[in-house]
Amino acid sequence: MKTIFSGKSMMKIICLLFSVGILLYVGSPLTVHASGRESNLTGTTDERTNINNPGEAQTPEELKELNIANTVSLTYNDGNGQLNGSLRILLTLTIIALAPSLIIMLTSFTRIIIVLHFARAALNTQTAPPNQVLIGLALFLTFFIMQPTLTQVYEEAVVPFEAGELDQSEALEVGIQPFRDFMYGQTQAKDVRLFMEISKTEWQGDLAGIPTSVLVPSFIISELRTAFIIGFLIYIPFIVIDMVVASTLMSMGMMMLPPTTISMPFKILLFVLADGWNLIIGSLVKTFY
Repeated sequence: MKTIFSGKSMMKIICLLFSVGILLYVGSPLTVHASGRESNLTGTTDERTNINNPGEAQTPEELKELNIANTVSLTYNDGNGQLNGSLRILLTLTIIALAPSLIIMLTSFTRIIIVLHFARAALNTQTAPPNQVLIGLALFLTFFIMQPTLTQVYEEAVVPFEAGELDQSEALEVGIQPFRDFMYGQTQAKDVRLFMEISKTEWQGDLAGIPTSVLVPSFIISELRTAFIIGFLIYIPFIVIDMVVASTLMSMGMMMLPPTTISMPFKILLFVLADGWNLIIGSLVKTFY
């Protein structure tokens, strides 16, 4: 007798055999140990993270060796203590993450970048120079202007702190003082009084009586005001050119032609002949001295 299996019957048989094999595999216990190992943990006894079982430590030294992974610890005893290396790295990375905000808010960067954008808008060149160039130029000018302040912070705070002469709080207090001196020299008194009145704090008119939380927003407002004043002065000659071109086109009956399209080449020509970048950047940097 000859039996013929159809395609569906063959598929059912194959699926049944496959299911039986999986059940047999799962049901049988299987334990695999690496050769030369005491258990199924990876690494040798000396190399593993956990070299002892929890609860076996009898002394502080044994407790310290219970876990040999990278740790972050803070030792503090009656006001005496310091951060270990891992925590210092963590704080350093946090400061780096906040560095853009600190650069924008506590330095000359705000005034410089706003004035440069005003200059580009007055020229009506849209994206020339591009934002990357303006930001890069503002960063290098900021570094140039803030170099004496940064040098003072490094010499008076960073070096003594690394030498162990200052603790963390003292180094922070000494390091912020040069920035306070810089911001105070660029901040107008009425802005300081505004935030002192909001915080209901008495002010004797000196830097020592201004908290840093008040000095920073006062400095930012003063920087914005100064930047807009400089931007207005930059706009004046270019507005004159726009008015002359618009009047000329109207007198010629060419009212459908945008005046900005005709005036832009004359603006660029005037800017180049007057060496505009030298005047703007030179005058801008001198406002901080």
